[in-house]
Amino acid sequence: MKIALLGYGRMGKTIERLATERGHEIVFKIKDDVANYDLSKADVAIDFSVPDAAFHNITTCFEQQVPVISGTTGWLEKYDEAVEICKEKNGAFIYASNFSLGVNLFFELNRKLAEMMRPFKDYSVSIEEIHHTQKLDAPSGTAISLAEQIIENSDKKGWKLDHAAEGEIPVRAKRIENVPGTHMVSYDSKIDSINIEHIAHSREGFALGAIVAAEWIRDKTGVFTMKDVLF
Repeated sequence: MKIALLGYGRMGKTIERLATERGHEIVFKIKDDVANYDLSKADVAIDFSVPDAAFHNITTCFEQQVPVISGTTGWLEKYDEAVEICKEKNGAFIYASNFSLGVNLFFELNRKLAEMMRPFKDYSVSIEEIHHTQKLDAPSGTAISLAEQIIENSDKKGWKLDHAAEGEIPVRAKRIENVPGTHMVSYDSKIDSINIEHIAHSREGFALGAIVAAEWIRDKTGVFTMKDVLF
């Protein structure tokens, strides 16, 4: 499979190494305007760029009829517009706030736990995420996904960074050097606490999941999620 990398930072370099080990070829490593390239030479594009570039990168792939996997966070105010363009162009698209196979299992656990905890009003829920100091957005896209899952399966009305109002989920974001990513969901009462946690030991989990998604979406059309890939 021929892959175009949109963004070539630390994640892009990890994807390059793992994809090559799996027998794939990297045909582009793009750090400037993606519109300057003939993406038709690639079977799929993988976008780990920056928030300001993500929408342009993704929709350019649709224009050039190249399936695209995106793990860039911080641009989701334009997600619905991207989905509409994908459908208009008969494209193929997977966005995930986190492509780690372990995190996507964690998402399923979080959803189920939220359903189980809904009747127990003595417990308050909170989320904490920790990432490296180079991460541009806060809270992380993964933390937002966790919060949205809880909202869908509870009586919570929303989430707020740090200081939440009544009926909202507080999300705490910490930035510490060389931390790939840690997420914890906590349910606390006066009697006890229930915690679930995912700790990433390296970026390889995120990179591998993106490659698995790219392998899966090749020759497909439509808008998908990692749940389609894994379950």
